[in-house]
Amino acid sequence: MLPSGSILCLLSTFFCTWVLCNAQSDPGTPVIQLRLAGDKKKYHEGRVEVLYNGAWGTVCDDDFSISAARVVCRELGFMDAESWFPSAKYGKGEGHIWLDNVHCTGTETSLAQCPSNGFGVSDCKHSEDVGVVCSPRRIPGFKLTQKGGSDEVGAHKAACSPKRIPITDGFLEVKEEGKWRQICNEDWTGMNSRVICGMFVIQRPNTLIILLANRRKKNYWGFSVNCTGNEADLSDCKVGREIEMKGNLTCEKGMPVVVSCVPGRTFAPSVSMGFRKAYRLEQPLVRLRGGAMIGEGRVEVLKNGEWGTVCDDNWNIKAATVVCRELGFGSAKEALTDARLGQGIGPVHMNEVQCSGFEKSLTECHFNRQALGCSHEEDAAVKCIVPDMGFSNRLRLNGGRNPNEGRVEVLTHRNGSLVWGTVCSDSWGTMEAMVVCRQLGLGFANHAFQETHYWQGDSSADAVVMSGVRCSGTELTLDQCLHHGKHINCPKGGGRFAAGVSCTQTAPDLVLNAQVVEQTTYLEDRPMYVLQCALEEKCLSKSADNADPSSYRRLLRFSSQIQNNGQTDFRPRAGHQSWVWHECHRHFHSMEVFTHYDLLSLNGTKVAEGHKASFCLEDTHCDEGIQKRYECANFGAQGISVGCSDTYRHDIDCQWIDITDLKPGDYIFQVVINPNYEVAESDYTNNIMKCRSRYDGQRIWTYNCHTGEATICEIL
Repeated sequence: MLPSGSILCLLSTFFCTWVLCNAQSDPGTPVIQLRLAGDKKKYHEGRVEVLYNGAWGTVCDDDFSISAARVVCRELGFMDAESWFPSAKYGKGEGHIWLDNVHCTGTETSLAQCPSNGFGVSDCKHSEDVGVVCSPRRIPGFKLTQKGGSDEVGAHKAACSPKRIPITDGFLEVKEEGKWRQICNEDWTGMNSRVICGMFVIQRPNTLIILLANRRKKNYWGFSVNCTGNEADLSDCKVGREIEMKGNLTCEKGMPVVVSCVPGRTFAPSVSMGFRKAYRLEQPLVRLRGGAMIGEGRVEVLKNGEWGTVCDDNWNIKAATVVCRELGFGSAKEALTDARLGQGIGPVHMNEVQCSGFEKSLTECHFNRQALGCSHEEDAAVKCIVPDMGFSNRLRLNGGRNPNEGRVEVLTHRNGSLVWGTVCSDSWGTMEAMVVCRQLGLGFANHAFQETHYWQGDSSADAVVMSGVRCSGTELTLDQCLHHGKHINCPKGGGRFAAGVSCTQTAPDLVLNAQVVEQTTYLEDRPMYVLQCALEEKCLSKSADNADPSSYRRLLRFSSQIQNNGQTDFRPRAGHQSWVWHECHRHFHSMEVFTHYDLLSLNGTKVAEGHKASFCLEDTHCDEGIQKRYECANFGAQGISVGCSDTYRHDIDCQWIDITDLKPGDYIFQVVINPNYEVAESDYTNNIMKCRSRYDGQRIWTYNCHTGEATICEIL
């Protein structure tokens, strides 16, 4: 008998609750009834038996899967399936073997709807009768079709078809000397399954290649497996004892290992997908930043309300795997050092981390609290194994010059069929493009296009099928973003105005130096007659429009130093030919709005504002060993190199906030870089800086400055 721990591997404490809906069966589907029978201990488990043409029969375990088990359990009125068993675990049945090679997607309302060899067509024996374990909970309001008073029979018309989430499951096989071999379940443990589920079917060179596959009969590996459970890969486990075989074909005292894995909480279905959350949302203690793909990034830890990084001293695959599992992914593919995925900001919270591999959080691992000598050049990062959720199958790019660009096309249901169509480009921007690139596994968004007439896609996909798309940038798929429902609203239509993207594997990451702002803030009273150019560029408050030329404006001035901590240079989106010349100041603007400067009341209301156009983006200062590349002189190329910073000094025009009309009091001073997301970055959360500010009518104090996601409460 297979131990229950070897069948169901739950990553962390995730479990899924299906939200069911009413469904009607296809009138062409044969009407069947099901029951759970055999040698069993609980009402919600047993051998699957089918009533067809007035006779009860069984189902063969060939090609059976957790998806088929779900169909069976819902047809019987249970909320879901927990696992399934091959090889007549609940005893051999009798009579017909009605179904063989059953292939269910999990969306069917009846087992009879799943593709199979056909009723009664089978080459199996009753030693291969399949069994299932259903969740004990019943579907609310489910009506049972009673047969002889049994509580184990249900009619398929009462079942429901929820949206499907892929679950990887099946017989476990290893490749040895070019042949796939099943593993005998003798000595198999839940710790072995934990490792398998963490691998999520990732194939690795020069190791045992793991495949969750359909059953292959009479071909076994001759040894048991002994995992402690904290390994990142099955190849890291010890090979156990030799298994006694019957003629080298089947293991004498066991059955083939079957594993069923559930995606972690990162992939838990959301309300927008039609499901109820199946886990409790808590304040995360660990997060990933700066990664191009789902499941990768710089490791950051929350301590005393402040996010910080982890030093890469002793950083290894065990610690990386703890991070990955904590965040709802599989095991770690790589433990990265030397700030490979960009440098963080703030303190270095952890150093010399040592994990056993069983910790629920990285914060439970042993570590040195003194990060002496560790700089952000040593920030640790991870790349995690993620389950194949089929995200990339619902989206494609068409017509581009290479696979990383093109018109965005979405697969959607229309009039009962799945069709490809375009996305309306109204309000289409960088955040939406970022979600598309990540969903397709193409990294970051390089550009978001609102006209794609130069990318001729398939004419059958010209119709607009999605409009009003608004993304926060954290969504895993485009359909998780806000968008119009059944009623598409796209005034310009598709065609040349369809949404498009270009994607890249690397991106810049701009960070404002909060200390420089805090140290350079001061007030200046400046006469209007010397502020005419600033007035023309709208760098003063509205009351300045009608101000007397002899009057004065009170300006809150400061310097800003902006560092590029990313993996590629920050360049203006517009080329030289599109830059705007400003005659008064006699310079070009490569970005009309590069930063926003605001004063907010303590409740968050804006009371004064300013902005800075990028008249000169250049490498003012670079880290040791990095050569300056961008210089504005002589209409030169503008940008900020990786490892370099650009400084806008306090004494240049528009490097201020006009507070002439401000009343004395306490305020929040806020600076936002790249506020319109005009240029894609790997991390936008560090583009904002907030400070506490007190103004008494004559002087101003600026203190407690934070860069990143500090809330107003934290600033106060």
